Amino acid sequence: MDEMDHAIKIMKAAMEKERAMKENSKESMDGKIDLNEELAPENDEIMDEATASEEMEDVSGEEGMEEKATGEKDSKSGKSIFKSSKNKELAAKDQKIEELTDRLMRTMAEFDNFRKRSEKEKAQMYDIGAKSIIEKVLPVVDNFERGLGTLTDSDKENAFAQGIEKVYKQLTTSLEEAGVKPIEAVGNEFDPNLHNAVMHGEDDNLGANIVSDEFQKGYMYRDSVVRHSMVKVVN
Repeated sequence: MDEMDHAIKIMKAAMEKERAMKENSKESMDGKIDLNEELAPENDEIMDEATASEEMEDVSGEEGMEEKATGEKDSKSGKSIFKSSKNKELAAKDQKIEELTDRLMRTMAEFDNFRKRSEKEKAQMYDIGAKSIIEKVLPVVDNFERGLGTLTDSDKENAFAQGIEKVYKQLTTSLEEAGVKPIEAVGNEFDPNLHNAVMHGEDDNLGANIVSDEFQKGYMYRDSVVRHSMVKVVN
């Protein structure tokens, strides 16, 4: 009986131990379940935050792409505006340069014309002044010629007459060097631009419209007439 009782006690002890272990295991599982239930909201919040973060990143990424695209578009638009403005400035500068160049060319042409006109007027004034002086000198030449024309051969041997003739030659030489030359009249055809006909006659030995006599010698200064020849025309 003692051995039987002892075996029963051992069996009861083993069963209690096994039950205690089961209870402990159940409590442990319940604890884990409670812990999971307690952590579940936090996990859900973490998951929600992660999802929200991902959504925010996606939205931010989309906004970033949109902003980047907008920025690139604005940059291209700004470059286009700057390029257009620069082209306008260059066009305005080119137009201004053309205007100034045209004005300069016109001014230079006007100045060149003014210079030529001034030189021409100056030359004309010089010619007018020279002709005026020559006209005043020609009567002196006429008087020399008249005085020498009255000298006889014996008078020409006189030293005084020779001196007068030398002065006359010196005067005519100076006039010739200045561009003054006498107009050829006798024996030439009458030219109203060079001759002044004061008498008309007939002469069978000469042709028609020929100058037969010269009463006053005419002179030219370069290409212009200072004084017309006073002549007689025949036939």
